Amino acid sequence: MMNCFVKPILSVALLLGLAACGDGTRTEHYIIDPPVSNQASGDMLGATELRDVSLPEYAAGTEMAWQSLDGAVRTSSRVLWADNPQRAFTLTLARAISDVSGATVIPEPWPMATPAQRRLDVRIEKALASNDGFFRLQGRYFLSDEGGGGGQDHARNFDIAVPVNDDTPQAVANAASIAITLLAEQIAVLGGSGSTIVAQPSGGGGADPFADLPPLF
Repeated sequence: MMNCFVKPILSVALLLGLAACGDGTRTEHYIIDPPVSNQASGDMLGATELRDVSLPEYAAGTEMAWQSLDGAVRTSSRVLWADNPQRAFTLTLARAISDVSGATVIPEPWPMATPAQRRLDVRIEKALASNDGFFRLQGRYFLSDEGGGGGQDHARNFDIAVPVNDDTPQAVANAASIAITLLAEQIAVLGGSGSTIVAQPSGGGGADPFADLPPLF
């Protein structure tokens, strides 16, 4: 797995470079394109429906956001994501998890005749080029059993930091893309701190714990 925490190369230079973007007449668009992982894990997910990824408001807009030295989150109308960030994040994360694990992870709505076995819900709390020179991706993900057969539900945390390597929006886009690959690697193995809950069969099925007791009357 790629290292999630590496020494940043810049901080002040990045902020000054991003702040200067958009002074001209050109509007620049940048894509989210996670690199292929060199990790291969076993299939722990099967057929999984990925719900639309929940993003903070500043990360869900088309303008690229970054954190300035005073802590404010800023954007530029000239520096844009090429696609709707929620759509891009959801689609590329599903593909990246599938590539890493061999599972069939598809964004909602589920297109297959056979229902999904599991549902994955990813909730991002922070997705930001921070003023310390890292792109930070933090939040939680939840994997639930959809078969009604009493499988396991999982709740896990993630906290990923990728250095932004120069003072350009492209460097921010690259770091964000790497962060998605790292998140996909973590989800593929159900990694991260959190809990596992044994789901009860639908309809209250399972053995009756009082079946062997003698009748009262």
